[in-house]
Amino acid sequence: MTDFAATKEMFYLPKGMIYLDGNSLGPLPKATAARVEQAVTAEWGEKVITGWNRAGWMAQPTEYGDRIGRLIGAEAGHVVLGDTLSIKVYQALAAAIDLVPDRKVILTDSGNFPSDIYMAEGLIKSLGRGLELRVVAPEDVADHINDDLAVLMLTQVDYRTGRLHDMAALTAKAHAAGAVTVWDLAHTAGAMAVDLQGCNADFAVGCTYKYLNGGPGAPAFIYVAPRHIDTCQPALSGWLGHQAPFAFDLDYRPGTGIERMRVGTPSVLQMAALDSALNIWDAVDMQALRDASIMLTERFIAGVEAACPMLTLASPRDPQARGSQVSFAFEHGYAAMQACIARNLIGDFRAPNIMRFGFTPLFIDAGDVDHAVQIIADVMTNKLWDDPVYKQVSRVT
Repeated sequence: MTDFAATKEMFYLPKGMIYLDGNSLGPLPKATAARVEQAVTAEWGEKVITGWNRAGWMAQPTEYGDRIGRLIGAEAGHVVLGDTLSIKVYQALAAAIDLVPDRKVILTDSGNFPSDIYMAEGLIKSLGRGLELRVVAPEDVADHINDDLAVLMLTQVDYRTGRLHDMAALTAKAHAAGAVTVWDLAHTAGAMAVDLQGCNADFAVGCTYKYLNGGPGAPAFIYVAPRHIDTCQPALSGWLGHQAPFAFDLDYRPGTGIERMRVGTPSVLQMAALDSALNIWDAVDMQALRDASIMLTERFIAGVEAACPMLTLASPRDPQARGSQVSFAFEHGYAAMQACIARNLIGDFRAPNIMRFGFTPLFIDAGDVDHAVQIIADVMTNKLWDDPVYKQVSRVT
């Protein structure tokens, strides 16, 4: 069992703050500052360029990839870190398309994160092969899996509502139709147990700055199943994905295994921050995490619905059908969220009307949930949101 009271003590949170936005940016682990300072002074400062060998910088993308792999049910040696999530989406989708060259349809849903859709649109335009991006409602995905499908590209948890796709069932149906799958785990990794191997997933991508608490700008990751790893072609053939990057050949030859999905130079200081966060995750039991998450979200929904009838639950009511976030719809959701934030309850807003709250048992407990409900009830019942200052829209919502 995981001692979540102990993990809560491992995070820095401003006094009096209830932080329900770890699904957007995880808070700071207390050990991170010292770990980054070590990377800056003892590694970069003292070792300078020799740090690539002496401090193990070059091995970090695969070493830390395996630590994340445990959290997402990946086989050892099949996850690598680096670049941004959008880049990893592009890589995975391009490689998946090449595995089914005789098909033209990429299927996704309207709950997918827009950046994934943008990357797909850009890839389709650049390839010029007559590919089609088909976007359907989340609940209609299974009905659109047929023999025309090349790639099923989905975010497992809807970033707005928290709706959870059945990865095993949809992957099996896609494979039965002869298609390949790409799963985005941005709102899953660190939120709940994932079983990529058991679900027979083909490709998966995700970020480390949300539930994994790697910090703003933390690197993304990509997973490639063993059956594809030696044949998939990396569309972004960066020098660190080369079979022999320091031979400086003028012709690209893809590296061995997951190394071929590397692109550019690792962000060493961000890796150091992520390392300190993964030290916490190394001791977390994912089933215990999921059980605690369900308890917290159920408590939150019951409390908010009892106190705030003007809010409408936008997340699935069945806890098994949602991730580790809860969303409520409200016409003046942006202003209401700003009023909550002004009272030290941090959530966020997603257009057009979604108030979104994330629950990470590593630093959120039942007392935090009850306090959050009290603040929301005060904001809503007394219409504290109806103040012009809360209606001024910031660049980041």
